[in-house]
Parts: sequence; structure tokens; C-alpha cells
Amino acid sequence: MASQAVATKYVIEARIEVEGVVDRNDVIGATFGQTEGIFSSELDLRELQRVGRIGRIDVSLQVQGNKTIGKISIPSGLDRFYTALLAAMIESLDRVGPYVAKVTIERIEDLRAEKRRRIVERARAILYEWERKKIPEDDEILRELEESVVKAKVVEIGPEKIEAGPEALSSDEVIVSEGRADVINLMRHGYRNVIAVGGIKIPQTLQDLLSRKKRVIAFLDGDRGGDMVLREMAQSIKIDYVARAPYGKEVEELNAKEIEDALREAQPLSEALRKAKAETAQVVEALPQDFSEKLSHHVEQIEGTLIAVAFDSDFNELWRKPVSELAQQLSDSREYKYVLFDGVVTQRLIDIASSAGSEVYLIGARLGENLTLKPGVKVMTMEKLRQH
Repeated sequence: MASQAVATKYVIEARIEVEGVVDRNDVIGATFGQTEGIFSSELDLRELQRVGRIGRIDVSLQVQGNKTIGKISIPSGLDRFYTALLAAMIESLDRVGPYVAKVTIERIEDLRAEKRRRIVERARAILYEWERKKIPEDDEILRELEESVVKAKVVEIGPEKIEAGPEALSSDEVIVSEGRADVINLMRHGYRNVIAVGGIKIPQTLQDLLSRKKRVIAFLDGDRGGDMVLREMAQSIKIDYVARAPYGKEVEELNAKEIEDALREAQPLSEALRKAKAETAQVVEALPQDFSEKLSHHVEQIEGTLIAVAFDSDFNELWRKPVSELAQQLSDSREYKYVLFDGVVTQRLIDIASSAGSEVYLIGARLGENLTLKPGVKVMTMEKLRQH
């Protein structure tokens, strides 16, 4: 059956060095042969080509003395995770025919990023032409509207050039956010009494300005970074209330309703700090013996598979998913208690699992660094589980 056309997202580019003289067919044959059967049939190169997930493998070679040096190029329609896995498979090639070979991935080109760049450039050109053909000067209504938009542009305050909305100085209430993008988004939705801290180091002008305000609302991202910024801000400036973006979102990407809801639900500073206080993750060295026995035999089944398996409190299997889909699956599910997976226990996974509403064990191939969480999430490695 003929291969389907590939909707290329990425192009893997690799350098190959062979300790002997070979041709492109030798390299292509070795690529197919040495990657066959490493993972499931879903990652078989021939099958991926047949269903249109990867394109034609292009090889260009040059003989230099008794060595052959060249390039391997593979178009990929897979997602980032599987494209990276495919690249690692190609890099594992160590022989071509009887000769020792070495493959090094030089880059993975994101064609969509290039397409986005061209679209943005075209959008700029369209906007430029649009601006050139603006409404007539004698249209008073539209001129007033345009003037109101100009007045709403970001202003700069003090010698530190703090970026703010035009009413940040005059209003008794001010909304403090992290950066310029947050300020622009809030202004876009009608909030003109906004100001950006611009980083962890708080400018003196901002400290003096906020000390004179009747009400200061800190409006921060709904992630761990927002927690850290809040703790730093609370030590340097006056804050009365704290509003947070929905979990996992940033202030700069919120719509009008999300902004309104967040500001309406703003909490006093003391309450917000209590909620943002992170506790050190509880790293479990061992599970109770009966727990270990019921889970440890699953370790050999999933090691090296990049698969995640979830169990309820009675050790009934709930679902199996690729590790690349684990974060989304944890967000969509609630009944899991034990999650065993061939991947890294990251802060993001811990944060998501903490919202499950009950005690959760995340058991991964290894632990990430500097893990913190809310109570209720325990983590350990599969190696520790296997030892007990």
C-alpha cells in the first residue's frame, strides 16, 4: 500500500559518521533495521510511513577517505513527545553494514513556528495597510473613539519607568500585576488603574505610591510562580487583597469574565499567603507491605514503555495512558489513588494530583528536583517500590 501524504510538523536533522564507505541505501536500511521492534508497532518506521505519520527518509552522503559523513533528514507529523522519541531512536543507530557508525541529532526544526512567523509578518503588513486607509478625519465619532484608545495606552511612572494604566496615579484603588503583558490585557478589558511590578525587585517609586493608596489588589498568575511572586511582593509593598488567575492560567491570557470573577473573589492578604504556602513534598521510602505486593509486579510491565497506569484504593486498574497524556488524564479524573508511570514525577503532576480531593501516590521512574506540594500527595520511585 502506498504511503499517505505527511502533514509535517517537525523535521529531524541528524549527522552520521560511518567508519567505512557506504551508500544511502545502506544507511536507510540500517535505520529501518536497527529501530525495528525497540518499542511497540506504533513506532515502527515502516508503519509510521505507511499511515503518513513520518515522511520519506532523506540521506545525503560524502566519502572522505575511508569514512562516510552525511546528513539524515526525517519529516515528522507526530507530536513533540513522539518526535523526540523518534529522534532518540535514530540516534541509537550504531552500525551501517559491517562498519561502526555514530549518529548525532543536530536539530529538530519546528515548521509550525516558521509558519507562525510568516503569518505574523503578513499580519503586520495587513495592519500597516489597514492603518494607511483609516477612516476620514472629518468622522468625529470615530475620531473620539480613536482618541480614547490612545489615552488608554500604557504610561511610565517615575525614574524606574514603571509601566501602568493612565489611572494608576489618580485612583484610590490600584491593581498590581507582574508585567507589561498583564497590564495590557487588563486595560484591554477596561481596567485602567493597573500597574506592573516588573520583577521581584520592587522599585522604590512603586513602594511609595502604593503606600498612599486606600486599597491595593495584587492580581497574579494561577501557578506556583504566582505563589512565589506573592510571597516576595508581600515583603516589599502594601497589599490589601490578592486575586489569582484560574489554576494553570496567566493574567495576560484571561478573558473579561475570568478577570471579573478573579477580582470579585479576591482574598485578604493573610488568607492568600496561607493558601500559597507550599510544603515540602513527602517522599515515601516504602509502602505498607500489602500495598507494595499489589503494585510492585506492575513495575516490570511498564518499565521502558512510557506508559502510566492508575489504580483506585482497592488496586483496581482504572486506565492506561501514554506518559505524554498523563497530565491531562489526571486533570480529567478524580477516583485514582495510585499512579504508576514510566516517567519523571514533576511539579506539574504533583499540583494537578493535589486537586483530586483525596490522598494520592505518584510513583514514577525518578523524581524531579525541588518538588513542593499541598498536603495529600506522596511520591516515590518505582525502584523503591520494587525493593519492598
